[in-house]
Amino acid sequence: MRRLTLTTTFALVSSIAMAVLGVVLVLLSRELLQQQALTQARRTAEAYVRVGVQQTTGPHMYGPGLIPADVARQMNELFRSRADSDLRAVRLWSADGTLIFDSACPRCLDSDSVQVGGIPDQRFEQVVGAAGGSLAARVTEVGSEGQTETRVDVYVPVRFEGQARSSGVAEVVLSYDETAAAVARGVRTLVPVIAGGLLLLWLLLFRTVRRASRRVRLQAHENARLAFLDPLTGLPNRRLLNDRLERACAIATRTNQHVALLLLDVDRFKEVNDTLGHPRGDSLLLQVADRLRGTVRESDTVSRLGGDEFAILLPVVGSVEDAQTFMARVENVFAEPFDLDGLVLHVEASVGLALLPDHADDVTTLMARADVAMYTAKAGGLGSATYSASGDGNSTSRLVLLGDLRRALDTDQLRMHYQPKIDLRTGEVVGLEALLRWSHPVHGMVPPGQFIPLAEQTGLMHPITARVLGMVCRQMATWRDQGIELAVAVNLSARNLLEPSLDEMVAALLRQHRLPRGVLELEITESAIVEDPVRAALMLARLGDLGVPVSLDDFGIGNTSISQLRTLPLTTIKIDRSFVTDLAVDATGSVLVKAIVDLVHEFGMQAVAEGVEDNVTARRLADMGCDVGQGYHWSRPVAPEDVPTMLDRLAAAHDAAHRAAHAPVPS
Repeated sequence: MRRLTLTTTFALVSSIAMAVLGVVLVLLSRELLQQQALTQARRTAEAYVRVGVQQTTGPHMYGPGLIPADVARQMNELFRSRADSDLRAVRLWSADGTLIFDSACPRCLDSDSVQVGGIPDQRFEQVVGAAGGSLAARVTEVGSEGQTETRVDVYVPVRFEGQARSSGVAEVVLSYDETAAAVARGVRTLVPVIAGGLLLLWLLLFRTVRRASRRVRLQAHENARLAFLDPLTGLPNRRLLNDRLERACAIATRTNQHVALLLLDVDRFKEVNDTLGHPRGDSLLLQVADRLRGTVRESDTVSRLGGDEFAILLPVVGSVEDAQTFMARVENVFAEPFDLDGLVLHVEASVGLALLPDHADDVTTLMARADVAMYTAKAGGLGSATYSASGDGNSTSRLVLLGDLRRALDTDQLRMHYQPKIDLRTGEVVGLEALLRWSHPVHGMVPPGQFIPLAEQTGLMHPITARVLGMVCRQMATWRDQGIELAVAVNLSARNLLEPSLDEMVAALLRQHRLPRGVLELEITESAIVEDPVRAALMLARLGDLGVPVSLDDFGIGNTSISQLRTLPLTTIKIDRSFVTDLAVDATGSVLVKAIVDLVHEFGMQAVAEGVEDNVTARRLADMGCDVGQGYHWSRPVAPEDVPTMLDRLAAAHDAAHRAAHAPVPS
């Protein structure tokens, strides 16, 4: 069955609720009017008793004995004088519940004294209650069938002046027909008022809910649209492209058709951003997107993968030659210059083409081989290239490794090893660096240099980074429970730093594992900063707000400028191992390392040297003022379960060295 919308559900539920509320309000109103009528009846009865009964009778008449006949006559005369009003009868009761006078009793006029007597059960409780001082009222029906009258019996305590307790009870019987009719008229008057008010309230609520529902629905549609579309160009994003690519490949496999995928990268786009600014860079991307849209059929898909990367999916293509003809048309898109706010600019692109089943037999392989073709075109300055196995000499092993890497994420083959960082002044362990290892079931330990580039090219970098950060935070929490409270550094790729949700992921992990500020450190390379300095600086600032220190790794081999170092929110600079390895024998290297250390200190940061292999190098670094060292001289990276043993060994070595340094010199 089709699910009801929010508006329809509210209309049904609220209509029932309003109807129930309306009935309740009508019943309450009727009850209120009846209570008001009974209150008025009590007041009328009290007035009869006050001006009639209490002035005609005395306290002695309500005890044992008979009521005098003359008093009875006076009571009847009083009753007849009021007969044109609502008064129907008057009865007098003694305090013990004995009926001593009834205006409907004709014997009350025929003798010197009258005692009616008897204790009627249906009135006993009201009489006794009124005798105790509680005024009561009871509505009854009297008369034969077809000629009934509604009456109200009001039981009024009779208390004379100077008495603390009631002498008896006067039962005043009043007609209730006109009062009941007035109550009914009042209810009939209130029904349309209540109904109209509730209807107006319902309409206002329904209008509010309908507007809110419409806003929620529109926002949901917009969120769904943004989940599959690039926010800048409006083109399908990587997620939607993958979905359509999978469908196209599934259909092509069943029908023996060809599917073509083109990957396109705008050449030197970074220079446009850095030189002309991001607004003009965005303008260029918008114009590229518009031109690419104009080259495709309605069934084709133009997608923006991120940055300056675009993809074109041709779900049905006749042959490789047809796809190459289309690729030439895509190249011609860049023949005309682009107008960037009055600045005419010629831009080129590199395009790679791969087809299924000619070059691949699944989506992952097709994407990877189109990527290889694009990089072949870019590296050779060809403009465009079709995938060729000869141009990808290691393609088979790379693709096999890529498939294994995807499975490694699902089978927990990724492991973390940890290497200590040593304070060069004190010799104490001040932190650890987490290093990723892949325990391949066939190839053994695969170094990161082989699989990290694959992950960066194929979109696996984000899940790998999430897995690594999760493992490290979980391990730190375990160590802290064991009393090991050391900061741990984790390496990030250039792609990670440009992910807009990186800081949110880090904050969530820190909260989940209850880790304090400063215990998780992130290391980035210079390429991550050079690729997009503005976005990188913003992310570094957001990480700094979380209390996550950021180190610049492998400093000295990239293109980071001194001005960038001064402005970026970094805490540590790690000197690349290439400057440290030959420090003991290379005088030029010593000068350079000393200059780097002094520069880092000038900027208020900490200097860390990687690749320390021996004690001589460690001492020279300490003499230069370097703060921290890391390398095989102290320990190779070890598995997490071996970290406590490694720390104990280093602590013992430090204590032994300290004792030797402070041992007394023999005379």
